[in-house]
Amino acid sequence: MNDLKFEQKASLSRLEAADRLSAIADALRHGGSAELDLGPGTLTLRVPDELQAEIEVEVEDGEIELEIELKWRTAQADATPSS
Repeated sequence: MNDLKFEQKASLSRLEAADRLSAIADALRHGGSAELDLGPGTLTLRVPDELQAEIEVEVEDGEIELEIELKWRTAQADATPSS
């Protein structure tokens, strides 16, 4: 079960897509916490210095799909109970 899941789908111009990616890149570059404007609201995430990245490109049925996945552990998952 997911603790939180947010998904947003939209049709964007190439410039709008670039602006969204730039905003995410800026948030990552500044570190600490990233604030992402997601239309109706803002999502704030704590981003560590190290994270996992995966880039996937699929070409199928005349469409190209580009997925960029960034993954990191939450502070709760990082905390280990002391014995």
